[in-house]
Amino acid sequence: MKPEELAATLHPLEIRVLLALGPEGRLAERTFSAEGVTQAQLRTVIEWQLAKECMRLLATEEKTWVELTELGEKYAAQKTPAQAIFKLFQTQTTLSSAQLAASLPVYDQAERGSAFGALKKENCLLEVENGVFSWKPAASLPARFSLEQALIEKVKAAGRQEMSALTLEEKSLVEGGSRKRGKEKGVFRLVTEQARQLELTELGQAVREAARKLGRSGDEVNALTSAMLADGSWRGKSFRRYNLQIRPPRRVAGRRNPYREFLDRVRRKLIGLGFEEMRGQLVETEFWNMDALFMPQFHSARDIHDVYFVKQPTHAPALEEPFASRVAAAHSDGGQTGSRGWGYDFDRERSRRLVLRSQGTVLSARWLHRAAVPGKYFAVARCFRYDQVDATHAPDFFQCEGIVLGEQIDFVTLLGLLRLFAKEVARAEEIHFAPAYFPFTEPSVEIHVKHPTLGWTELGGAGIFRPEVVRPQGVEVPVIAWGLGLDRMAMMAMGLDDIRELFSSDLNRMRTTNVRLRD
Repeated sequence: MKPEELAATLHPLEIRVLLALGPEGRLAERTFSAEGVTQAQLRTVIEWQLAKECMRLLATEEKTWVELTELGEKYAAQKTPAQAIFKLFQTQTTLSSAQLAASLPVYDQAERGSAFGALKKENCLLEVENGVFSWKPAASLPARFSLEQALIEKVKAAGRQEMSALTLEEKSLVEGGSRKRGKEKGVFRLVTEQARQLELTELGQAVREAARKLGRSGDEVNALTSAMLADGSWRGKSFRRYNLQIRPPRRVAGRRNPYREFLDRVRRKLIGLGFEEMRGQLVETEFWNMDALFMPQFHSARDIHDVYFVKQPTHAPALEEPFASRVAAAHSDGGQTGSRGWGYDFDRERSRRLVLRSQGTVLSARWLHRAAVPGKYFAVARCFRYDQVDATHAPDFFQCEGIVLGEQIDFVTLLGLLRLFAKEVARAEEIHFAPAYFPFTEPSVEIHVKHPTLGWTELGGAGIFRPEVVRPQGVEVPVIAWGLGLDRMAMMAMGLDDIRELFSSDLNRMRTTNVRLRD
């Protein structure tokens, strides 16, 4: 677009800024001012001009400003607690905590206590008797308390102070009594802002000259409103010319959250392969979550550091029979499973304790006695387990759980299924199997895939259910089972390197993230 055409379509605010610039066309963002243009509007104008290539960025300067918090505003009006206590001792020989509270009600207990403790530390106070203090003879108020009060009043008078303009003593006071938008109390607040230095480009200079020749003043009307048409105030006004070459505003169509989309596509893929979906509640008993999976009641996974217990109610009213008795026997002496069990007295009361589902395998345990033979089942299960949050761990996560029952099912079948999941769902190129141990499967295996950024990452575990798991449920055929971390599979499929990005609130990222899952 020619400079004349561009000058005719500029917003009135842009015209005001361009005409207010000096001959050299330089602009310092924090100190520049134009009539009728606020700082917020100036930032908008700068972004418009940068996009039109009428301005270029010369430098960016970062400045830290000191402001008063609400507490600082209070101390500016009523003095700091240390100043108030010092003034109080000028009229009273001794003071107890109760007298201090009664004399200085404008300060809360924490403020009075903190100031009192600081004065004791400065050796300004003498304890006359238990809980009663006097001001130390000949002691004056330490200089730092007076300096703090002076700094508070200085910042209050100016509205804000640039950090670099303060003395070393003032900076020390600010750093010791500041907060950066946290919840903790503080007198000062540090605010870091970036100030840009810009200048007009050759195009910008030409546009400014063209605006002058066109008689643009910045007082033009930007938009014709219905109110102006109704009252006739549009007559005699100059209007900004429409720029028909500007792209229309972006219309963003709604879409599902990419991770929700991934979970739904995994579900559809498994249903399409003939799997039947298993569903269950988030709150389970220890019986189905662990006992039915032949996890001994002394297993470390039952510790409070791994499983979330329900606070109220703490126990389920009853356990399902005959499964409760069969599982109890399997734990104690093996029961009818052909095993010797774990050799301990099974605690039925503990079995009724309620927990948040810690593994998707609980659904497989619940489904065994109702499963058809042959049959194949899956679940997309949300699970909860105490864990430190990092790039590959979260306290709640999704597992893809599944079982396949049949006379001809074996370990090779399981490895084939795991390889299929890793390639088709996680889009993994490199896959590795490693021996593993789980109380409920034998043999057991872990599947690892190579993430392009994080390296080798475990997707989950699998194996063939032990007789102690399937026979109490009335199942006699082999059952292969797996529990894979869908969150980690989604990271692979969506090209992410941090599990926390699955739950990002960045709308632009969610709109542009692609789910690479073969249909």
